[in-house]
Amino acid sequence: MDQLNASAAAHELLRQHAQGERFDALQREWALDSAAAAYAVQDEYVRELIRRRATALAGWKIALTTPAMREMVNFHDSISGRLLRDQIRSSGAVVHAADYGRLILEFEIAFEMARDLPRTGTPWTGVSILEHVACGYAALEVADDRHADYATLRQSILTLAADNAWNQGLVLGTRFACTDFESLAALEGVACIDGQEVGRGFGRDVLGNPCDALAWLANHVAERGDVLTAGSLVTTGSLVKSQFPVAGQRVEFVLTGIGSVCLQVD
Repeated sequence: MDQLNASAAAHELLRQHAQGERFDALQREWALDSAAAAYAVQDEYVRELIRRRATALAGWKIALTTPAMREMVNFHDSISGRLLRDQIRSSGAVVHAADYGRLILEFEIAFEMARDLPRTGTPWTGVSILEHVACGYAALEVADDRHADYATLRQSILTLAADNAWNQGLVLGTRFACTDFESLAALEGVACIDGQEVGRGFGRDVLGNPCDALAWLANHVAERGDVLTAGSLVTTGSLVKSQFPVAGQRVEFVLTGIGSVCLQVD
């Protein structure tokens, strides 16, 4: 897909968001036939969001890295999206359910990069990339599925990628040191809504280790001619199935032995 067509498809997505339309695969002249086309549209879509909101890139998200999430959407590979600076929040923040088609929250381990990744020409592994990580966070990803039909979502997965993997922000909680690869796999996360547990999972559910997910992203963006840079935030995928909180609920994600992150939905 050339830049002109990618830009047209991106503006169609922006129109759908503005009109509050339900999520569905792009059709007609905007139809996507490859992952490359989907990411070309995502690039244009994100570029236009940055222009309209006078913001900047803050990092990356990785979607569909755990069995729970892949089962939920019936698609068994990962996709990436971008994080924008004006949607990075601190624990205890408030979001308004009415601002979204349908609000989703995901329960994640996020990383902050310590330095630009060198272009080595050698694929990254979870072990090799860990030394380039500054720290980790207990995190909640904010997303908007616009009332997508999960029974047929696999057929719209390229549009999901083009639509910036539905990302609408990231909430950062407790910051922790990331020095031991095996301990990241053993981390247990518990998701709660209004104090009631709604799911739990482990770091090992994220492609074997959250750092393995980070390595996947580094290799993925390298194929697209990009690189992870110092200070970038990367959220690595939900340890449990997405939740759909409504106004009046408080959502918390606890990393056992580490800390937590919370968000109020109004």
